[in-house]
Amino acid sequence: MRLAVLKERRPAETRVAATPETVKKFIALGLTVAVEAGAGLSAGIPDAEYTAAGAEIAPDTAAALQGAAIVLKVRAPLAAGEGETDELSLIPRGALLLGQLQATPEMAAAFAKAGIDAGAMELLPRITRAQSMDILSSQANLAGYRAVIEAAAAFDRGFPMLMTAAGTIPAANVFVMGAGVAGLQAIATARRLGGRVSATDVRPAAKEEIKSLGASFVGYEDEESKAAQTAGGYAKQLSANFYARQAEVVATHIAKQDIVITTALVQGRKAPTLVTAEMVRSMKPGSVIVDIASDAGGNVALTKPGETVTTENGVTILGHSNWPGRIPAAASALYARNLLTFLTTFWDKEAKAPKLPESDEIVKGVLLTRGGAVIHPSLAPAQAA
Repeated sequence: MRLAVLKERRPAETRVAATPETVKKFIALGLTVAVEAGAGLSAGIPDAEYTAAGAEIAPDTAAALQGAAIVLKVRAPLAAGEGETDELSLIPRGALLLGQLQATPEMAAAFAKAGIDAGAMELLPRITRAQSMDILSSQANLAGYRAVIEAAAAFDRGFPMLMTAAGTIPAANVFVMGAGVAGLQAIATARRLGGRVSATDVRPAAKEEIKSLGASFVGYEDEESKAAQTAGGYAKQLSANFYARQAEVVATHIAKQDIVITTALVQGRKAPTLVTAEMVRSMKPGSVIVDIASDAGGNVALTKPGETVTTENGVTILGHSNWPGRIPAAASALYARNLLTFLTTFWDKEAKAPKLPESDEIVKGVLLTRGGAVIHPSLAPAQAA
């Protein structure tokens, strides 16, 4: 059975879906592995390393996909009209495609029409058994780390308190908005760099997590916030009234901060606006805002996705696209292990092929299409309608 690893072609994507480490383990399962030439270069992995691991280097997408039964991607394959290469049409019918696939009804319908069994790894249920396969957690962790590093680089003063013979430079005041995986890593990293850290989150469980990392909690709490978390651990979309009250609490706090890092995402929706233009204007010149949610529209009113903005009052807003992709070697290593774990968990050793039981909770959460039909519970009704 052939497994293909494709080069990523979507803008700002620097990661790759397999590494030499995972290639060796796929081959040990009985697979033959084809890696498209140059697939790992932006993540610091030359073709020679894949060859040394036992992979075949295919000269182009078509050659990599020829006869492939499993296809690994970071982002959804390009369809006709999206780029020079129509990757979707080249994937063999019946192949299993795994990646972060933009699980929309339109995308699922396209996979079904192409006869591809598509697994959207971003829909993996947040249960204990699935933690080692969770691409959102592994990538958010690195995004939180990278956000602090880039904030420190953009900040024109020291991060820790610096005591010198010429005087003392105070520690940077860092405020992290959202204490999910990315936010908690941002808190921990900012603390390690010596910042004075505070944080907020609408989920009730986050308060103790914030304090456990040595940061102070800032936020508005009421009855609505007690139910602000889904069973899967994600933040729920709350009422406009709650966000208005939350904004009142944090507005005064933000004005005193040197660095603000926003990480709030709501599964399947545009990111909530947490920092208004007025809040940005209240900050000191030289302050830095890092918007990790920029790809989902941004948590900051003045964020321009994919750009760095300097406001009239001298505040720098970093709205880079694809934050995990800004640390591509580490992000690729973790992402590749997530995919490897998923496949090995559902691997039939005798058949030397994946076996995805429809009744399994993980399979049910991930699989969008099977046998030319949309089967995901949240998308199948849309197809029927």
